[in-house]
Amino acid sequence: MSAERLPRLTRDDLDEEQLALYRSITAGPRAAGPQLFALQDEQGALNGPFGVMLHAPGLGGPLQELGAAVRYRTGMSGRVREIAILAVAAATGSSFERYAHERVGRAAGLTEPELSALRTGTFTSADPAEAAAYTLSARLLDDAHRPWADADYTAAEGALGRAGVLELTVLVGYYRTLAQLMDVFGVGAPEEGSGNEGGTAD
Repeated sequence: MSAERLPRLTRDDLDEEQLALYRSITAGPRAAGPQLFALQDEQGALNGPFGVMLHAPGLGGPLQELGAAVRYRTGMSGRVREIAILAVAAATGSSFERYAHERVGRAAGLTEPELSALRTGTFTSADPAEAAAYTLSARLLDDAHRPWADADYTAAEGALGRAGVLELTVLVGYYRTLAQLMDVFGVGAPEEGSGNEGGTAD
């Protein structure tokens, strides 16, 4: 794990507002179902972006609620969602997003060759929705800031639907925000074997 620039807060360190956010994360949908990555360390401090959110709960609360919405309340398939998130991880170099979402991606059905292709930016899929999701994600992550042409939008909408384009655009923006937070505050992936396996995704 990289050298973090914020104290790792445990339950004993938290005020009332921080504790409410901590509970919403550790007792919410992320802690339900198969435990695919370490949500907390051995002392109970939150890993990844969640530990950062605790330092500003007035913003961290709405941010994690947005994360819960894009994870659990969209029409995206698990594979499409994880393809997009892993595209963000590759584009931003986010070790935590790669650590967490390769595990979630495997559970959603992504194969090892597909995960490798997502790491290297060479992913392809015969499924039109998956291919469009990857193309859209890559375009959103392209810092060239090229304007969207009508033909680009029409192609994305044709494969993903209007709601799907909206959902995917928000999802990529959310995970890019998390990657930026973790970069600024020096948050990386936990070391293998450390912490409690206690979450399903950020």
